[in-house]
Amino acid sequence: MFKRILSTAAIFMAITSTAFAADGNQPPAAAQGVYIVAPADGATVSSPFKVQFGIKGMTVAPAGTVTEGTGHYHLLINTTVIPKGDVIPADEKHLHFGKGQTETELKLEPGTYKLTVLFADGLHKSYGDGMSASINVTVK
Repeated sequence: MFKRILSTAAIFMAITSTAFAADGNQPPAAAQGVYIVAPADGATVSSPFKVQFGIKGMTVAPAGTVTEGTGHYHLLINTTVIPKGDVIPADEKHLHFGKGQTETELKLEPGTYKLTVLFADGLHKSYGDGMSASINVTVK
């Protein structure tokens, strides 16, 4: 009985800590990471809407700046994170903010979307999953 209670408590702690770690709207607990300041995860928005990016532990710099600890944002729409070291394509699902922008106005058709902010170096090479965060929004 005592082992069963401990197992249940361990499972609950694992589930709740994972839930908090997955919040794409919060600054990361790690020393470095990105997040989406706005809109909130699960928000219903009208198009166009503002998307604001945040970063911890690195510095935003324009594309072409190849300095350790710097990079720029990319917004991925309904697609997966580009692996670390791979160049992020430029298309309708992979938006680049190479001038160092920290926000954008996004125009999307009505529907449900997964938005992922992904940080990359000055050559558009992805910093990988550890430098990404996702939220879901519904466009009405």
